[in-house]
Amino acid sequence: MAAVSALAGLLAAALVLPWLGGLGLVARDAARGFMALPGDIEIPRLSERIVITDADGERIAEVAEREREVVPLDSISEWVPAALMAIEDERFYEHGGLDLQGVFRAAIRTAQGDTEGGSTISQQYVKNLLIEQAETEEEVESASRQTIMRKIVELRYAMDIEQRLTKDEIMQGYLNLAYFGAGAHGIEVAAKRYFSVSADELDPAQAATIVGLVRGPSYYNPLDNPEAARERRDIVLDRMGDAGYLTAEEVRRYKEQGLELDPTPRGGSCYHSKYPSFCDYVMHWLRDAEVLGETPEERDKVVGQGGITVRTTLDSDMQDAAQKAIEQYVPAGDSTKFATEVLVEPGTGAVRAMAQNMRYGYEDEPGTTSLNLAVDRADGGTYGYQAGSTFKAFTLAAALDEGMKYSTSFSSPTDTSVSGMRNCDGARLGRWNVHNAGDSSSGHHNMITATKNSVNTYFAQLQKKVGLCDTAEMAERLGVHRADGEPLGVWSSFTLGDQEVSPLTVANAYATFAARGTYCEPHPVDAIVLDREGAGQDEEIEVPTECDEDRLSTEVADGVNHLLQQTFKGGTANGLDIGRPAAGKTGTTDSSAYAWFAGYTRNLAGAVAVGDIRGGEQHPLQGVQIGDNYYGIVYGATLPGPIWQATMREAVEPLPVEEFAASPKAFGNPSDKPSKRDDA
Repeated sequence: MAAVSALAGLLAAALVLPWLGGLGLVARDAARGFMALPGDIEIPRLSERIVITDADGERIAEVAEREREVVPLDSISEWVPAALMAIEDERFYEHGGLDLQGVFRAAIRTAQGDTEGGSTISQQYVKNLLIEQAETEEEVESASRQTIMRKIVELRYAMDIEQRLTKDEIMQGYLNLAYFGAGAHGIEVAAKRYFSVSADELDPAQAATIVGLVRGPSYYNPLDNPEAARERRDIVLDRMGDAGYLTAEEVRRYKEQGLELDPTPRGGSCYHSKYPSFCDYVMHWLRDAEVLGETPEERDKVVGQGGITVRTTLDSDMQDAAQKAIEQYVPAGDSTKFATEVLVEPGTGAVRAMAQNMRYGYEDEPGTTSLNLAVDRADGGTYGYQAGSTFKAFTLAAALDEGMKYSTSFSSPTDTSVSGMRNCDGARLGRWNVHNAGDSSSGHHNMITATKNSVNTYFAQLQKKVGLCDTAEMAERLGVHRADGEPLGVWSSFTLGDQEVSPLTVANAYATFAARGTYCEPHPVDAIVLDREGAGQDEEIEVPTECDEDRLSTEVADGVNHLLQQTFKGGTANGLDIGRPAAGKTGTTDSSAYAWFAGYTRNLAGAVAVGDIRGGEQHPLQGVQIGDNYYGIVYGATLPGPIWQATMREAVEPLPVEEFAASPKAFGNPSDKPSKRDDA
């Protein structure tokens, strides 16, 4: 430590020169306490991008607070450290972290207000480490402040770094840590950003251009200020010649070249992903994933640090099928009309596709939104949309769960009123007037015919017989919840889908029927590969599937499946078959504020919602032009149904054809012609 003390003494002598005036007194006191300063700076793993892949491991997105890709020194062109040493620290491999001439020069220039010069690469590495570790704007400002005291702290840490790391390790750390402008953190991203090459491919001129950015990443940015960038590059090339890295002829030849930029667009966000909405859903999910940490703070730190690879559940072929179908029927353009679709795998909860027609972005223009239209508000989505008659499936499940048979019949006129229902608090609700969507569906109905024709007045009476609270509780058992996070509203029109929910919620509830009663939490991630200890120490964490096999009895689920298959046989889903066994339900809200279709095979479930981004209640789907077609009114079978059909025909093609289980004998096997007996 004697050498260190001597260096500290020399530093103090340099810092108290007369022309530094009052600053000299401060510096002298700082120098006296130099050796008392802590010297063991933490060297964290550098923050990097989060790589997101589809289920097959194909990269679909890269997200980062700091866009960086860490590479070893032997994967960096030799011209990069040469250029850096030539312009910043020619004696880097000779000194021990303190270049007295440089420190002397830096102290004087700092006192005079000149921010250039003097600090060694080790000191600059320390400065960047302090900025990297800063968690607040105040800490960033403190680490960047141009003061003599900051340089003393940097020097103390630099001496520690020099004792702990080799010169090559310091050089590697610096080049991966430094900011080179245009969102490029580290040399690898910088090489790709400006020249579309890897760091090991940089030639002397390219290396000089990038290294020149260290002095002022914004001012010397070649994409924004090419003249200043070229002037700075030429200075670096001259220094490389002076230092003997290049001959005079090579310097002249490289200086005659233009910048010859070949930029790669900036990435690092879901906006740049091929599947931006799904990417956004994944990022929200990660911040809630307990596998990344027990507390929100721990999870935020892991996500912010990056350097992890996320293998998602996304099936790119299914995703492309959904996107193509949506854009075919509800093209984005400048329209305010939206369509969104989710596909979920029954029995696992894996989200296989998540598509929407509206472009992803923050621009305030028609056809663009920063919201994921398929998920809850807490997951980056909306406050949801009333789901219409897709909720009738939950009333059917509740009725069968209570032992009712398919033959349960009611006289179901065009209009009726229902009274005597009670909510879950036991409060009696007022009389509810309900009407059918058309006269053709009126008459005497049992479960099968009422389901096929989506008869509102039948389901109003069935809900009363089951019990309003029991109906709502069945929906909750199947994972149904409001998209705004509030509790489900339990009131008379529940069975007609007056709750604002997300398409993901509906798709997953229907997936429970497909899985014969097994409910699984929907999830977009299969596994996370993270580097906890450093390069080469990858750890793969499998994301557990959270399923409950007893959420609904197999018998009841099979009964619902039998009923919902009937809609394709002359019912509201007639003509929407997909060439294999399927079950489903249309949904249209009052005044056609929103239109839905939810359907499934044994191995894939999906839900489609169509509406107006400004709010369907104020802008219903009546008298609307969508794409090249005019619609007097949009029903669930008008647009959502065909979108679902087109998607599923393509999405299920590689999946095995699976038959639904036979209808349980316990529920009977009535004909489509119910008896005239009223079971109300």
